[in-house]
Amino acid sequence: MLDYVISAAVTMLVVIDPIGLAPLFLAVTTGLSAEERRHVAWRASAIALAILALFGLIGAPLLAALGITLPAFRIAGGLLLFAISFEMVFGRRSERKSDATEAAMREHLLHNLAVFPLAIPLMAGPGAITAMMLLAGEARGDITRLGALFAITLLVIASCLVVYLAADRVNRWLGITGNAILTRLLGVVLAALAVQFVIDGVKTSFGL
Repeated sequence: MLDYVISAAVTMLVVIDPIGLAPLFLAVTTGLSAEERRHVAWRASAIALAILALFGLIGAPLLAALGITLPAFRIAGGLLLFAISFEMVFGRRSERKSDATEAAMREHLLHNLAVFPLAIPLMAGPGAITAMMLLAGEARGDITRLGALFAITLLVIASCLVVYLAADRVNRWLGITGNAILTRLLGVVLAALAVQFVIDGVKTSFGL
């Protein structure tokens, strides 16, 4: 049991990487107020937790029933992530206005950001979903182990939320110029991460 808990904790921490998500959170929420960032952080964390819990319970049978392989899921996540990185590199995410006539559109934007790319694929991405399904499989129906797995997942997502809520302080420290530089640099990093997702998916699909 102890070995399982340690393995699950290390795996979920490494795969989700709460600390590494902080600069990415700042980059994709450029132009949002502190209150809007908090709203996005809470919503993204709740969505990611729900997705991981769902896949931990019924993920493998669901994908098998739909005829979807994990490599295909990884490739799809990589392509979607690349679209976001493209916007970041060319500064399109900073072109946001907050006047009254765009209030409805802005609310729609906040909901979209929380779902994609924060909840999916950055927090509950192919790697995290795969790890969740594998760890749930290793539990072999043991309620105690499954409970420990879900508790660990909850703690890791909670740590992501804490990191997100503290990210605004980093944003104020960076300033406008620092944020602009960080957004574009991280856009390149995200693009590389997206390409790596696709490469890993293709390699697994063809047994390379």
